[in-house]
Amino acid sequence: MLKHSKQRDAIEQFLATRYDHPTAETVYLNLREDYPKISLATVYRNLSLLAELGNIQKIPTGNGPDRFDGRPEPHNHFLCDECGSMIDLQMNSIDHVDEIAAQTFDGLIKGHSILFYGICPECLKKEQQ
Repeated sequence: MLKHSKQRDAIEQFLATRYDHPTAETVYLNLREDYPKISLATVYRNLSLLAELGNIQKIPTGNGPDRFDGRPEPHNHFLCDECGSMIDLQMNSIDHVDEIAAQTFDGLIKGHSILFYGICPECLKKEQQ
């Protein structure tokens, strides 16, 4: 049985109010106001635990710090190469990629992780001006 933690609850509540997919450091800096004794290690540990439990999503970016999403249900993300913003993509399901991958793979495909990247609408507007 998992011991109750006010700090873990605060992390989960903070992520539930955010749509910018913050890094662990951003979570830490924001929570420090209410929990001055919280450490960055505590934040990392609890973010990992919440992701393992399926309460949040941990999104590896490949070229920077992991990002965290308070929406645990499967959905796709877009990472801007210019400003670094991460955005939820509203799109039709692409779960059939598991079936496509399985056609030429002898193992068992259980899921996938896809991160779209390019230039976000805001940065694109700036470039076109």
